[in-house]
Amino acid sequence: MKDANPSSQSITQRSLPHPRRCDLGTALASLKMETPTTPTDNNGVPGSETQPSKRRRKKSVVWEHFTIETVGAGCTRACCNQCKRSFAYITGSKMAGTSHLKRHILLGICPVSRQKNQMTPYTPGSKTDVPKRRYTRAHASFSFDQDLCSYEIAKMIIMHGYPLHIVEQPGFINFVRSLQPQFNMVSFNTIQDECVAIYHREKQCLLNLIAGCPGRISLTVDLWTSNQNLGYVFLTGHFVDSDWNSYSQILNVITVPSPDSGDTFSQAILTCLSDWHVEGRLFTITLDQSLSNETIIGNLKGLLSVKNPHMLNSQLLIRNCYARVLGRLAQDTLGGLSEIIMKVRESVKFVKTSEIHEEKFVQLKQQLQVPSMKTLLLDDHTRWDTTYHMLVSACEMREVFACLDTYDSDYKIIISLEEWSRIETVCTYVKYLFDAANLVADPAYPTANVFFPIISQIQVELMQAAMSEDSLVSSLIRPLYEKFDRYWENCCLVLAIAVIMDPRYKKQFVDFTFCKIYGDNAETWIKLVDDGLHELFMEYMMQMLSLPGTLMEEGNEDINKSDPPEAAEASHGEATDGISEFDIYLSDITGGQQMKSELEQYLEEIILAPRGQDFDILGWWKEKSTKYPTLSKMASDVLSIPVSTVAADSVFNTEIKRMDSYRTSLGASNLEALICAKDWLRHGPFPEPEPQPLEVSNDVVKMDF
Repeated sequence: MKDANPSSQSITQRSLPHPRRCDLGTALASLKMETPTTPTDNNGVPGSETQPSKRRRKKSVVWEHFTIETVGAGCTRACCNQCKRSFAYITGSKMAGTSHLKRHILLGICPVSRQKNQMTPYTPGSKTDVPKRRYTRAHASFSFDQDLCSYEIAKMIIMHGYPLHIVEQPGFINFVRSLQPQFNMVSFNTIQDECVAIYHREKQCLLNLIAGCPGRISLTVDLWTSNQNLGYVFLTGHFVDSDWNSYSQILNVITVPSPDSGDTFSQAILTCLSDWHVEGRLFTITLDQSLSNETIIGNLKGLLSVKNPHMLNSQLLIRNCYARVLGRLAQDTLGGLSEIIMKVRESVKFVKTSEIHEEKFVQLKQQLQVPSMKTLLLDDHTRWDTTYHMLVSACEMREVFACLDTYDSDYKIIISLEEWSRIETVCTYVKYLFDAANLVADPAYPTANVFFPIISQIQVELMQAAMSEDSLVSSLIRPLYEKFDRYWENCCLVLAIAVIMDPRYKKQFVDFTFCKIYGDNAETWIKLVDDGLHELFMEYMMQMLSLPGTLMEEGNEDINKSDPPEAAEASHGEATDGISEFDIYLSDITGGQQMKSELEQYLEEIILAPRGQDFDILGWWKEKSTKYPTLSKMASDVLSIPVSTVAADSVFNTEIKRMDSYRTSLGASNLEALICAKDWLRHGPFPEPEPQPLEVSNDVVKMDF
């Protein structure tokens, strides 16, 4: 048994109760029994007035770089052995700790230590090493798992686009070995197989998700190129699942030897439909006309007429990509002022490439009291939004540029007031294109109902500007309006049907918009949309009529509820007396008013208000799916129609994407696996696949409708 007398033991010899194994009272009692000690001298040897072994030895590694000095009664400071700067350590009963001492050495604050590190090569284990933080193992029961580590490396490679041969690079091998010496680094072939395995696992989950979706699927087609003149067709599926969640996932990346061939896109789409077992469920196809020709368009129309023969006679082929149309219009508009924009670009470059010039510019801005808070930015020629931002910021500081030549003699560029006025006018209308493009720059792809209000507003603004009495405005904007008008006429039918499915707008908003745009000719366009809407709804009704009786009962639930109880009884032959015959007669003469279709009932309901941005339209239709079983299926498909084919991070790009040399060297199947798996992991996880066959028969697909 240990001696209980505190005077017979030093602090370093006594075993204090562990704070986790005793209460606070016991710990305090033990501390009160300790004998006070004084600091040791610089060499760690107790002073002459202290008792031996009364002060525990300092264990922190900072004491290899610092020496303790007593500067007064009850005041002790730590002095750096390199730069001789002193720091607070003990003042009275307060101890400053060692964190600030570690930072002095670790972050290179010490000038002498920093100079030595720059002149002396680094040698691990040397005395000049900076203090190292001591880490403790968080879980003593940790068990190493080689397979899990291999999986995480493969997942990292997929998610961040690292090359597969990173596992053979010495730097990465040494890094991993320093983290876990037990890990046996995998080979190139092993990590490639692991990546492909992840792809197949995720694909199986996505297959089950699509197979369980009650509606149809829409496709977007995009094309990448490479230095080898190969084409890479990106096929992205857009759909709503059974729980009314919207999805936008890359399904296939198909390598094509001849991107300009007439059947390139048709064959790629057929491969995609077969691969994902959705041959009978295609709804719309969206591509960009700049990537195709009339032969390709004709082939795709023929494909739609076969795979989707009933939907508006193949009118659901969207021939223009929303993002690319906006980008081309912005570039064409800005291109009309290329000489003026070049002056602005050179002016911004003059300021931003020299600290002296920028300092003078800021001083002049302050003297002139220009209120702009924007920062001058030099644009990137591959992104049109950067050119727009450069012009906007420069316009706000045009007063500074106008006086800069008198303040900085090196500035020789002259931009007239008329040129600034032209830039300001163009930026006013390019802003509409920029705001519209931002809508699809968000990774969360928006539903189709949001596009009609934005595009129609652009149409109205450009039309009014083109007819403006201001000759400067009309001359600059008229070419933009004429090009946008062609896009508007090609897409307004589909977008109008989509916004009608929004209970905050419905058909009244379409009528109102067409009256603003077309005036006396609005009735023609209103009738076109109305006919298309009812035709599409009737096609969904015909699909419901072809379903088994159990599903039809669900589909007619609301219609049966609207019938009078007596008429329902008579229709089932449960009563044949005279009163029941009278009830049948009443039902016949009033049935036209009660047997309204779901579409008519929906359109006659009061429009929801207010129209906030946080409205969950899919959630609304989910709640109304019992009341509108057929119309809700149509709304699900219509709201998932995509209008843009490019990825969110490429919305403002001015060039077609190119596949780099590393990816083209992987082979078609590995390339597709890495790109698709990255997209799925980023948006996943998908529901786990159920233990059932993945093949989906056409009969089952029909029952989903």
